[in-house]
Amino acid sequence: MPIFHPDLAGRAVPRYTSYPTAAEFSEHVDAVDQHGALSSLRHGSSLSLYLHVPFCERICWYCGCNTSAIGRQERVTAYVDALKAEIAMVAALTRSCAVTRVHFGGGSPNALPMRTFADLCDMIRRSFRVAADAEWAAELDPRSLDANYAGALAQNGIERVSLGVQTFSPAVQVRINREQPFRDVALRASELRRAGIAKLNLDLMYGLPGQTLDDLASTIARSRLLAPDRVAMFGYAHLPSQLPRQRAINGAMLPGAKARFTQSLLAHDLLIEQGMVAVGFDHFAKPEDRLAVASAEGRLRRNFQGFTDDPSDALIGLGASAISQVGDVIVQNEKQQGRYRKAILAGSLAGIRGVRLTDEDRVRGRVIERLLCDGTADLGEAWGQGDCSAALDRNAHDRLSELVLRGLVTVRGTRITLTADGAPYGRIAASAFDRYRAVKPQGFSKAV
Repeated sequence: MPIFHPDLAGRAVPRYTSYPTAAEFSEHVDAVDQHGALSSLRHGSSLSLYLHVPFCERICWYCGCNTSAIGRQERVTAYVDALKAEIAMVAALTRSCAVTRVHFGGGSPNALPMRTFADLCDMIRRSFRVAADAEWAAELDPRSLDANYAGALAQNGIERVSLGVQTFSPAVQVRINREQPFRDVALRASELRRAGIAKLNLDLMYGLPGQTLDDLASTIARSRLLAPDRVAMFGYAHLPSQLPRQRAINGAMLPGAKARFTQSLLAHDLLIEQGMVAVGFDHFAKPEDRLAVASAEGRLRRNFQGFTDDPSDALIGLGASAISQVGDVIVQNEKQQGRYRKAILAGSLAGIRGVRLTDEDRVRGRVIERLLCDGTADLGEAWGQGDCSAALDRNAHDRLSELVLRGLVTVRGTRITLTADGAPYGRIAASAFDRYRAVKPQGFSKAV
């Protein structure tokens, strides 16, 4: 069993869904850069689309997503009108490219009326060159789902869904304002499969208020009955100063660092015992699932949607707060819905902050991605067999030395490898190559 290092487990480090991270975004990169990056995509480039739906019927207190309660239906209509206008603008700039992935996230995409969701799918197909074998996926709230909606999703091409479960413990559900009995989620899963949606992912969490090892074990045991293809096991990040809704959660009831560490190890072991394969540091998949296959073959990637087998040349985010990475430009859309609509309806893209990658950023990003995806990275390969001193500067060397002395990392030549004991601390090892963290070390979730 990996050793608990309290000073490491409780350390705040990024999840590295990009490098540089969102903490480095600034207003120096905006809609002008966004337009230029999209316009410069090579003919035949592959695109992955992410559409953000910032609405939920009910707001969960743990949630860190950009979402709000639906309220008046007019708000939804106005937002979707702007989203369609953005789709048209982006499609006009990328007509020579092929879309290979379409992912609806949020919020809760199924908070949209069925007809509205269908209209968006239809517009995407009419606006972009969507590959015949493109994967269509959606994140769903089981509480806002029924058989009719499941049928509508299938009719519009959705083939993979992620159900937000978090926990099946009734007591913990109350503490995070997400009450959904197991029988209801099981019924929703059955309806989705009867509609023809065979690929099912579950999102679970540890580190929730009052959550015990028994709660976690029971949730994982019940999840097995749903036969998911993938499970994402996220550690709850309690950041009430940044996320006001989390102030409704009693911080005194949160598991301590050692309890969180133990919960993460238990979840890992139980899911492996169920026959799943560990993918990265918080995903699990059936061995035959293409995420697990990509991991085994060294093709696993990491982007704003987490661990993925998506090989697309560019990820384009559509909607309020959505993030795009196109070439050396990472840009985030305006988060506030009113300002987002105003920008789009004025005929402009909505990017307001981001970062332009330098050569050094790309090298460091490759090292960080390989460490998190494969547990090992070769600095020489990342640098192109040239001088890799930029990726292993004095700060990185000092931070890695700390992990080497504890038996968590090995360094052989230019190759850095996490040991079995070091696997839970992968994000800390990755952060050794993050040149920005020495300047801005705060504001992230706990390492474990």
